[in-house]
Amino acid sequence: MYERHFGLSAKPFQLNPDPDFFFGSRGHKRAMAYLEYGLHQGEGFIVITGEVGAGKTTLLRGLLRRIPADTIEPVQIVSTQVDSDDLLRLVATAFGLPAGGEDKATLLTRLQQHLEALHNDGRRALLIVDEAQNLSARAVEELRMLSNFQIGSRSLVQSFLVGQPEFREIMQRPEMRQLKQRVIASYHLGPLDAEETRHYIEHRLRHVGWSDRPGFEPSAFGAIHSATEGIPRRINTLCDRLLLAAFLGEKTLISAEDVSTVAQEQAKELGGEDAASEESSQSRDFSSTNDRAHPPADGPSEAARRAVRAAAQIGPTGPVADRILQLEERIEMLEASNAMMFNLMRKVLRVMRQPQGIASATADRQDRSQPDGHSNGNANPSASTQPNAAVKPSDESTTRDATAQADHGGRPSA
Repeated sequence: MYERHFGLSAKPFQLNPDPDFFFGSRGHKRAMAYLEYGLHQGEGFIVITGEVGAGKTTLLRGLLRRIPADTIEPVQIVSTQVDSDDLLRLVATAFGLPAGGEDKATLLTRLQQHLEALHNDGRRALLIVDEAQNLSARAVEELRMLSNFQIGSRSLVQSFLVGQPEFREIMQRPEMRQLKQRVIASYHLGPLDAEETRHYIEHRLRHVGWSDRPGFEPSAFGAIHSATEGIPRRINTLCDRLLLAAFLGEKTLISAEDVSTVAQEQAKELGGEDAASEESSQSRDFSSTNDRAHPPADGPSEAARRAVRAAAQIGPTGPVADRILQLEERIEMLEASNAMMFNLMRKVLRVMRQPQGIASATADRQDRSQPDGHSNGNANPSASTQPNAAVKPSDESTTRDATAQADHGGRPSA
């Protein structure tokens, strides 16, 4: 919506990972260096962890662009809490092998034959497992067993495991000691610092043709970093809303107060009453939208979240509990999406109504400023050709009454 208004070629802060927008912070450059080192080694496991929204998937897609297709066949799977046998089927399907209804021995045989065929063709396999924190101990063991496929001293498959910080804790378990011995490098991708946050925002804006419109006050970048804790996906969400608010409010400069206002809106939409109360003293009116609508705290979405939390507290732990937490996150995302769309529609309708109201008021003033009998172009032709023609008192009185009633939205009585 705001792209054309600010002269941008595309949305600069989309949520979907896009390697075209890859920003090489110190952490991301180092993580990429570990991945490239692993590719050069051609064996073992590389482990990359990071917070939700830290840019792990964008990092992987950037890596896939650099991989030479003539020497490496990369495949990527997303772990969704499957057991060991289903994981093997996912791997086989990713390599283009039939896997439906086959037993484990058949799957392993087909995988080994495929990997040996790649080797004979001068290529090797790279398996990338995203969301690795969802892997069970048995599934991780199956991945380790796949690394045993080799010809001579050369490994036929290499694995990159990418996941959230919980995966680091999983790796410390005693049953993971065999896998740890095959990890040749690991790195944790942290958040951006304040300076990197500013460079990240400007990098994405310039990628779509930004010409400092709207501008950002220096303090605004610090406010964005504080509100998002330097997590790229949170930065994208907040900055997208900032540009939308600037468009609706016809602003050309974004300040720290504007950031505080929009961040407070988001906190309330997501049910973050505590976060919203901490910023209430700094909030300012950003675009004269005093009638913003916020979802009630005890609405259906809040009730659903409370039910999910209660189930998580009394229910089982492990993968089932993780699944419950994921369900809670989805509920919050749906609530935020609905609230954002509702607020956006109200603001757009309010902006669309403004020109109509101005035009109506201007027409009323013009009607009142014109002489009687000429306001609507319906004057008597004979009267206009006779400058000295007299007007009867009764007609003049009737004209004044009709005009007064029309000015007040009424209609002259018969």
